[in-house]
Amino acid sequence: MPPQVSIVVTCYNQAHCLDQAVASVLNQSFADLECLILDDGSTDSTREVAQAWVAADSRVQYFYKENGGVSSARNLGAQKAQGEWVQFLDGDDWIHEDKIRFQLSHLDALDHPEDIVFYSDYERVFLDESHSIIWRESKTVGPLSCDRILHRLLIPDFLADTPFPTLQQCLLMHRSVFEKKRFDEALRALQDRDFAIDLLLLGVRFVYTPITGAYYTKHGSNRTNAWSYMKDYYLLLYETVYRKHPQVLKSSQRGVEYLLEEAIRERDTDHLHRLLKITQCPVKLFQPGITFYHARLIRLFFYIKPLIPNQLLYPKCRGPRSERALQTMAKLLSLGNLSEAS
Repeated sequence: MPPQVSIVVTCYNQAHCLDQAVASVLNQSFADLECLILDDGSTDSTREVAQAWVAADSRVQYFYKENGGVSSARNLGAQKAQGEWVQFLDGDDWIHEDKIRFQLSHLDALDHPEDIVFYSDYERVFLDESHSIIWRESKTVGPLSCDRILHRLLIPDFLADTPFPTLQQCLLMHRSVFEKKRFDEALRALQDRDFAIDLLLLGVRFVYTPITGAYYTKHGSNRTNAWSYMKDYYLLLYETVYRKHPQVLKSSQRGVEYLLEEAIRERDTDHLHRLLKITQCPVKLFQPGITFYHARLIRLFFYIKPLIPNQLLYPKCRGPRSERALQTMAKLLSLGNLSEAS
């Protein structure tokens, strides 16, 4: 008989921390589970660590694949999973020992288990170079409506004042959701957002379970720490959402405006042109600053920006004279907006 729950531990060169992740799975108070270790082409001793667990506990299986990214590893894990419920866990994170039992206990309040995703609170754990814990932050997500989750998923974390609601390590999903959606393997980052957005818009129900279910580590080797890396993927995410769900792109307005400011500041013509294709005017840039009602005026501003002193654009640099000059420039652009409209 297959287990009720499958927990897929995806890893890439994480042999040094894999023991903690796997132990947190096998030490669950809910025992009817399997642990699938998905090795995404590791070149360290991940295989040896994983095979030691296979020998020690019959619930553990090990699968190796050529490196293709976490999305491809999760998709293969979902394919291999035998359980009615599926959880993904990164190899450098771990879960609360009572997470699975507690989340499944909420089934009693539901009329059917299909198309259900349980989500929870989490703790952010900061590690130093030796992987010792230097700081911990509790993140209480709380119960959220579909619209509120969707809106939060479309805002970069550093622009938001609430925790990320659908951290993959916190989720426990009925296997029926994988008939609706798989992870986008073209996204090497932000795939969790794309995955949850599609599920929400397909009518999958997200149910909050109030437990600190996962411990999510942050350390120097996280690629997501680098904005130069992440901004390309935010743009790709917004383009993907626009292609599939143009009706919800308005929820990403804050992120799109930030990327537009970055493109203008860095003279990034490629990003500007791509952003203008998905920008829904009006947008307000360099806040409190100028409102643009047409994409053409944003493009014009891009080319004349080198002629504009920084103290006009950035609030911290402005004095009274700069404020008056900015107001004059805003009026001129407003006249341009009116001309465009007529």
